[in-house]
Amino acid sequence: MTDQTDSELKGKVAIITGAGRMRGIGRGTAVALAQMGANIVVTGTGRDHASFPQDEKDAGWRDIESTAEQVESFGVKALPLVSNIADQSDVQRMVDATVAEFGRLDIIVNNAAAPKGTDRVSVLDLEADVFRTVMDVKVMGTFFACKSSVAQMIKQGEGGRVVNLSSTMGKSGRANTSAYNAANFAIDGFTQALSKEVGMHNITVNSVCPGLTDTSRLDAMGRTDGWDARVAEVPMRRAGTDEEVGELIAFLCSPRAGYITGESININGGSITER
Repeated sequence: MTDQTDSELKGKVAIITGAGRMRGIGRGTAVALAQMGANIVVTGTGRDHASFPQDEKDAGWRDIESTAEQVESFGVKALPLVSNIADQSDVQRMVDATVAEFGRLDIIVNNAAAPKGTDRVSVLDLEADVFRTVMDVKVMGTFFACKSSVAQMIKQGEGGRVVNLSSTMGKSGRANTSAYNAANFAIDGFTQALSKEVGMHNITVNSVCPGLTDTSRLDAMGRTDGWDARVAEVPMRRAGTDEEVGELIAFLCSPRAGYITGESININGGSITER
């Protein structure tokens, strides 16, 4: 293959969770890091192909395998892994498999989240098991992945990067999103705490807070009046892209961001400006 990468992250190894969607922040991040020279472990849940959106079916998309192919087109290596991020032993297996394949782990990007759907109701109508699933995937999954990944980074003694995906919903509450709000507020607080624990090891920990981003996760909204109304709330009058969010994450994983830690960084076209 033609080597189209730069060398900023050459030899580094990154895990990206929730990276199987064709239109998704995980895929955009995997590609951005691959372009910088990193080898990538691409994880996902092993979705049933019957559940794929029509554009993925039309494109012959194969979940994490297709993301891995995009990664490898930049002349780096990819390892696709099916993993249950909400299961601590499975997360440890993911990290162990990464080290067995590549000999190291330098970057963890915690992107996995429960599907948008039955959680988007009022608190009075929200089922406890739905709330728990959102928290298990987003919060417990991030905790498990950080616990295992950071332990490996400390063992290596060469520093590392942790990027946790939060949301503007981690900055401001919105009606009928209580589970998602709670999960993302938790991610931002967890990020701040962990950054203070591991800074001495030259490990940075940041969260990225996207606003309205045009990914398959939001397909349930459609792209008609409801979508247009949400876009109209954004000062830049457009949704973000998975590539734009991926580029920000890649920057935070680079040597250029070595003194940025404990931050929750917005990328939302100006819709939320507070810290």
